Amino acid sequence: MINEISDQIEQTVYAKCDEYEIYLSQSKTIELECEKTDLNFAKEEINSGLGLRVIKDNKIGFAFTSDLNKIAEVTEQAISNTKLNKADENFTFSQVAKVNKIDDLYYKKCDEITLEESIEFLKDIVNKASDKCEVTSAGYSSRKVEYSILNSNGVSINDKETGYSVGLAVNAYKNDEISTAYDSQTSRFFDLDGDKLTEEVCNLALSSLDGKPIDTGDRDVVLGYYALAGLLSTFVSAFSAENVQRERSILKDKMKQQIVNENLTIIDDSTLAKGLGSGKCDGEGTVSQKTTLVNKGELNSFIYDIYTANKGNCESTGNGFRGSYSGTPSVGTSNLIFDFSDEVFIEDIKNGVEVTSVLGAHTANPISGDFSVEASNTFKIENGEIIEPVKKAMISGNIFELLKTAEKIKSETKQKGSFIIPKMLMHNLRVIGQD
Repeated sequence: MINEISDQIEQTVYAKCDEYEIYLSQSKTIELECEKTDLNFAKEEINSGLGLRVIKDNKIGFAFTSDLNKIAEVTEQAISNTKLNKADENFTFSQVAKVNKIDDLYYKKCDEITLEESIEFLKDIVNKASDKCEVTSAGYSSRKVEYSILNSNGVSINDKETGYSVGLAVNAYKNDEISTAYDSQTSRFFDLDGDKLTEEVCNLALSSLDGKPIDTGDRDVVLGYYALAGLLSTFVSAFSAENVQRERSILKDKMKQQIVNENLTIIDDSTLAKGLGSGKCDGEGTVSQKTTLVNKGELNSFIYDIYTANKGNCESTGNGFRGSYSGTPSVGTSNLIFDFSDEVFIEDIKNGVEVTSVLGAHTANPISGDFSVEASNTFKIENGEIIEPVKKAMISGNIFELLKTAEKIKSETKQKGSFIIPKMLMHNLRVIGQD
């Protein structure tokens, strides 16, 4: 089909524009939501569409459609939209390059999983969790996507991928006290472990009951996966070439300087097998690659799409991503691997706390890195042992400063969003006790 569509577009745009790029995708999704123990939302949907970018006289135009019978109309609209933009020679499309083979992005049996089986899977999790805690919500989603990118430079890439996720939120009670907990699992394959999710979420909620007050002070703090993912979002935005070029990045003048602990290397890797952000190419057709952003503590690279790379007189790092055919690419991360050369043990912590997740990470200052957030499912550590839950607390600090001395806690490495991370130990983080 892509060849037929490209032929139609080429006939329309020939002699009317200088370059074109076609993004065609088809997706099949299942989405389920439970409110308490009741399934209150179920959707199975097939969606397809076309996004078209064209360049004429250094002006870019974009249009999209979900009706593939309207190729001529969307092409004319994209050309017309170039008149709305200013000329900019930095607008170009990707060039042909060798495409990497990436394993384990597509679950071959995805079409065998029916809506009914998906509902039973989620119901089983909810029912088992209800035996221990009060379920407040649960959700499940699966997605199969096939896409093609083709442009006037000869690029022609086809790919397909799958993704599955399940999440569970519960309450636990003791007398008049209530505690909450949430966790989720995400994978390219349908290898989600509902029993493990249920056990871990309920145990977290139950162990958070009977919390004790904590004094305000600077402490060693172990940040769990969700807490880290929330706070690191502010940190990684500083690597975006768009933010650097707009002078909205604290890292703009720090190339080859030490910005984090020398034991830490950070890699953006869109070639990672089974990675949630992996693929043959980004949303512009630039082939996937590994980019070392931080090498042993030193800033080594920013991340670029084609436009920001042209502005910066360098090559795209393959980080021009788009959410769907209805949007245009922008700078984003794929799989961000936080690789420490050394690790410490929770048994070495004399006086600290462990924070499972945080609320309000989106309020962090995106330029300075300052944050003040509520700590959730927090536990006090004394002489290497978790001794009691903390009733209420906040943590405040600066993510850029904290990462200069951050250490890896010996723990499982997990992917949360784009972050592939262990638990981390942050030193001298302000913990604010609350009544």
